[in-house]
Amino acid sequence: MSEIIDCPSPNFDDREAPISMIVLHYTGMQDAASAIARLCDPAAKVSCHYLIAEDGQILRMVDEAKRAWHAGPSFWRTLQNVNSASIGIELVNPGHDHGYRPYPEEQMQALLPLLADIVDRYDIPRGNIVGHSDVAPSRKRDPGELFDWARLAKHGLALPRPTKGLMDPHWTDGGFLLALERFGYDVSDKLAAVMAFQRRFRPELIDGEIEGECRAILLSLLLDRERGRAR
Repeated sequence: MSEIIDCPSPNFDDREAPISMIVLHYTGMQDAASAIARLCDPAAKVSCHYLIAEDGQILRMVDEAKRAWHAGPSFWRTLQNVNSASIGIELVNPGHDHGYRPYPEEQMQALLPLLADIVDRYDIPRGNIVGHSDVAPSRKRDPGELFDWARLAKHGLALPRPTKGLMDPHWTDGGFLLALERFGYDVSDKLAAVMAFQRRFRPELIDGEIEGECRAILLSLLLDRERGRAR
């Protein structure tokens, strides 16, 4: 794993739940220096546990034992206090508002061993390694459709996209949303929830439309979880 440099942020408090999740973000600012300055600014009231620069350098900004302020109002699999139960990792990337671009190889190479170490120490299930858009679909789009979830999945560090034996269950739109909620998403903003699911599991087309491929992917994910293959 890359050397980790301490860059303490004052923005943290005590956890109220054991660590059971990892939330991945992009910084969404024009450069790393601006992002680091904001994450260390007491007035901003935001932070993360780790930040990974585009060259692969890792900064530790909040001790894992403390609650960093990275997820904001969020929800995942009945859990409403995501900050308390998660470790937040920020990836330097300008994001959709400042020239969104693919994540460099050096950055991904630094992320993988960091994730593997955290997962091993806290026994975090693959289904609880999520993007910010998964836990806050109405507010966030990060880490976005260019993030290489498939690469994480190959290392057992994220759920893979189902591709084999897909069957359309022909749910109504309401049935799809109930299934999506069962999987873990907050579906109070229906369009945002569907787009967040697409961004994560069908990123080549993010249109908010509930159709056969989306239904089939979600059904496969739910069946895998019931069979114990989607922990």
